[in-house]
Amino acid sequence: MSVLKEVHFTPEPPPAELPMRVWLDDTDSAMDVIDALALSPFATGEQPWSRSTELERVRPEAPLAPAGAKPVRAAREDNGREARLMRGEGWTLRVIRYRNRAATVSVTAVNDELARTVLEEAVKDAVEPVPESDHVEMGFWWHGPQFPRRSDKPITTSPWSQVTGNYAASLHGPLSRLMAITPAEVHGRLILLHGPPGTGKTTLLRTLAREWRSWCQADCVLDPERLFNSPGYLMEVAVGSDDGEEDDSGGRDRKWRLLILEDCDELIGSGAKEATGQGLSRLLNLTDGLLGHGRDVLVAITTNENLARLHPAVTRPGRCLAQIEVGALPHGEASRWLGTAGGVPSHGATLAELFALREGVAGGAPTGPETVGLYL
Repeated sequence: MSVLKEVHFTPEPPPAELPMRVWLDDTDSAMDVIDALALSPFATGEQPWSRSTELERVRPEAPLAPAGAKPVRAAREDNGREARLMRGEGWTLRVIRYRNRAATVSVTAVNDELARTVLEEAVKDAVEPVPESDHVEMGFWWHGPQFPRRSDKPITTSPWSQVTGNYAASLHGPLSRLMAITPAEVHGRLILLHGPPGTGKTTLLRTLAREWRSWCQADCVLDPERLFNSPGYLMEVAVGSDDGEEDDSGGRDRKWRLLILEDCDELIGSGAKEATGQGLSRLLNLTDGLLGHGRDVLVAITTNENLARLHPAVTRPGRCLAQIEVGALPHGEASRWLGTAGGVPSHGATLAELFALREGVAGGAPTGPETVGLYL
């Protein structure tokens, strides 16, 4: 005769929360201590929810803290970087401010709603608005020590109607058509501006960012040679950041993206395949391959190379939305721009040379911090 026995199992208690241990030596700084203390409540599970944001153009007087925040630690470095740690009921706040008026604000809290509320209160009215008259918001991408980063900066621009005279009359038609393009008229994803240095290619791109700002977000890639040699970096930039406004249904009205790559001679030159490996292929895939059509991306490239020296795959029909040679102003137009023919060479002058002549720079070549980089 078998006997059934009732067996009771006592469940083991749940494991304790992860311990938080910090090892410090003489290579660590006060900033590192603040970072560790800020992460401690999250690591142990005491405050398992976290939210953070990065800010630009932070007002110097902005406290970046909610009312009633209790200061716990503060540190400041010679380079202008400053870190503060603050606490409140159920939350911990870390603020890092930089000399360029950027800031990183991070919150951990006992629940997500509290983390969101504390963060919103900390950053409320902390950022100066971008002036509408002569500025446009542009993104800047670069690959940091660990991962790609993007920062928004307001850049000074002028409408196309105000800078038209900086370019030869023969370019007014094609440039005006480019400035007036709408999303429905986009055929070809590549914008190629080629010509000698100092002819105003960068100025054109700033103006284009202004003219298209209602439907297109302009992003400048500071390290394009690394972008096309790193698939992960390229994917991050191609997907990008959606800055569109919410539509009536509560969704996002996603903007097009304009990626600006300056001085990419090696990437698109006739020997690009041998010099950059897969870089050229990935660029072409971004403009009219699967990657480009999976996202509304336009690519604007400036180069000092002559068109004949560019790789034929870059300039093939149908690939370019615009392909424009930006050259010097002819002698007559340059003289009218300057208001006098004195000093203008018989073959004409570039925009940079004209500004140098107007400012009285010897030799007609731009020098000094006020002209370098403005009209390349």
